[in-house]
This record gives sequence, structure tokens and C-alpha cells, in this order.
Amino acid sequence: MSEIEIRDAKVSDAELILKFVTELAKYEKAEHEVKASVSDIERTLFSDENTTKAIISYIDGVAVGFAVYFLNYSTWLGKNGIYLEDLYVTPEHRGSGAGVKLIKHIAKIAVENDCGRFEWSVLDWNEPAIDFYNSIGATPQDEWIIYRLDGQALKDFAEC
Repeated sequence: MSEIEIRDAKVSDAELILKFVTELAKYEKAEHEVKASVSDIERTLFSDENTTKAIISYIDGVAVGFAVYFLNYSTWLGKNGIYLEDLYVTPEHRGSGAGVKLIKHIAKIAVENDCGRFEWSVLDWNEPAIDFYNSIGATPQDEWIIYRLDGQALKDFAEC
């Protein structure tokens, strides 16, 4: 049985992270939306002020996936939470346990830091991911709808 290892990402992983981000976007039929560059990731994900973290999953020394997460806050709980921005495992390593190990690693961080929640979003058509999340005991929050302002709409609204 192959050993799965998880480690914190380093600035030298920026190119690998961008590769995984692009593969994830391709899977989600949104590759055209990836605007980040390696230098963007180096500058933002690994800046001293940044509260976002990334971890990399390895099987037998080969990088097979990653996760990006950050702290958020619940006023109702009066506690921080963790939001999982990205979780990705290469297609040939899905089912290996790498995804479970990545998400469990973040769950442990949430518990160690007394976080009240660990949340993420999933596309409604992504049945393999939905099945995976259901299998680990996560529950969908159907009553919430995600809204977004971005691009020109964000700029226009900010200038009002």
C-alpha cells in the first residue's frame, strides 16, 4: 500500500499549485477563468500578511493533489471557521485516499483551533465530489445561495 503524505505548501510550490488549479478549472469546465500566474501565487498565497494556506498531497513522493483554505468568521458562533477554497486530486489518484487525507488534515486544523465550522462549495453537477462529501458525513446547506460580485460589476458597484 502506498503511503500518502501531506505537507504545507512552500513558495517553491507555486508552479505546481497553478498546474493543479488549471487542471481543476479544466475539470470544472472553467479553464478560461484562470487568470492567476505563478508570480501571482508566489506574491499572494505566500505573502507574510496572507491568512490563506495551501497543502500538498504526495503518494510515494509524487505530488497528486492540493487544497487551499482560509479562516473565516461566524458572528453567530463567535468563532473562526475554515473555508476550503480548492480541493483537487489528479484523476489517476482519485480513490487512493489522498482526498480524504487532505480534507481530514484541514478538519484537524479546524478542531485544533476551536473553529466552529469547516465549509466549502461544490458545483451542483459534480456528482463524484458530492458523493465523496456525503461519504465523509458532510451535509449540503441547501438554504443558502452564493452571490458574487466580480470583474466590471464589482468595479461599477464600488464606484457608486
